[in-house]
Parts: sequence; C-alpha cells; structure tokens
Amino acid sequence: MKKHIPNTITCCNLISGCIATYFAFKGEYSTALTFIVVGAIFDFFDGFAARLLKVSSPIGKELDSLADVITFGFAPAALVFSTLSSYFMAGNGDLLVYVPYLAFLIAAFSALRLAKFNLDERQTMGFIGLPTPANALFWATFIVTLPASLSAEPWLPYALIVGIFISCYLLVSEIPMFALKFKSFGWKHNELRYVFILLSAILIAILGLAAFVVIIPFYIIVSVINNKLSKQ
Repeated sequence: MKKHIPNTITCCNLISGCIATYFAFKGEYSTALTFIVVGAIFDFFDGFAARLLKVSSPIGKELDSLADVITFGFAPAALVFSTLSSYFMAGNGDLLVYVPYLAFLIAAFSALRLAKFNLDERQTMGFIGLPTPANALFWATFIVTLPASLSAEPWLPYALIVGIFISCYLLVSEIPMFALKFKSFGWKHNELRYVFILLSAILIAILGLAAFVVIIPFYIIVSVINNKLSKQ
C-alpha cells in the first residue's frame, strides 16, 4: 500500500494545477496562485515520501513530470494568456489579438525542460536551467502584483512578452543553478542554501507570496555568481 503514497501525492499536485488553470482562465489570479503554491508543496513531498518510504519507481518519475507540466507549465501560461488577453483582445480584427497566445510558449518550454531533466544525469544535486516550479511561482506572483488594468501602464504588456521569451530561454538554458537538496544538514557545503532560505523566509514574511517576484530573479543571479566563483 505504501508504494502508492508518493504517486497519490503527485496526483494531488496535478489536480492543484488543473484547479489553478481553471481560475487563471476565469481571471481569479490570486486563487490560481494559491493552487500553484499548493501544487509546489505536493511536488516537494512526493519526492520526499518516495525517498522516505524507499518506493521510488520509473512510473513515479514520469507521473511527476506530467503533473509538473500542468501545474508549473500550463497553469502559469494560462495566467499570462488571460492577462495579455484583457489588453490585446480588446481590439477585435487586429492582428494583435493573437499576441496572447505567445503565453503558451511557457507551457511548451516547461515540457522541454522537464524532458531534459529526466534524461540529464548532471542534475542529481543541482539544476541545469531554471526549474519549472521557480518559473511558475515567478509568473504567478508577478501577474497577481500587476495593476488591475494593463492599460494604466502601456509598456507592461510588451514587457510581459519580452519576459515570456526570457523565461523560455532560462528554462532550457545550460546555466547551472543550485538546488535546495541536502546530502547532510551541517553548515559546511550548505552555506549558500541556508543563506538563501533565510533571506527568502525574511522576504516572504515582509511581502507575502509577492516576495517570489524578487526571490526568483535573486535565485538566478546568485546561481550565476556561484557558478562563476566555483570555476575560479
């Protein structure tokens, strides 16, 4: 019976992503963000449960990626699509009405990133490219913190489009990024992880979930700097 526990948790992640997508298309962005966060929590505990119960399996690995495509690929793409639609689809008949569909590149590149992760043996204790949960949390919190009407800031819709291409590049890039995985819980060799967790906790305490708008770019910058320093 215990062998089914991790996969059940993974399915809860997938269901959370489906619910997040539903609310994203309805324009209820805060609720969508909540379910993406819930999905991220399930995503953490399915792997933890598999290791704890020693019931890791190939089907669990594949199911995890399928769930992540929904929760961390399609759900944030739906959020960006709905946001851009409210601005560009106001002018029916204009070619700009097709611009919001660029948001679904996030889902496609998230799937590519997860496929690479499953085959890349270099990513046991770190990541190559931006992890899909980090990308999803950034987009979800960013969308929630935007003005109610993008028309208030005419440059914002175009900034979102640029952001789509940047995040797609980061997902499949060869940039090494550290993971919050611990071989041991001592300070030595975990300094970066503990400092990052502490600073992130402080930001979340101050800003709430909106802190991820700052935490994810900070994570990318710290990863790049750490990678350069480790090569010296």
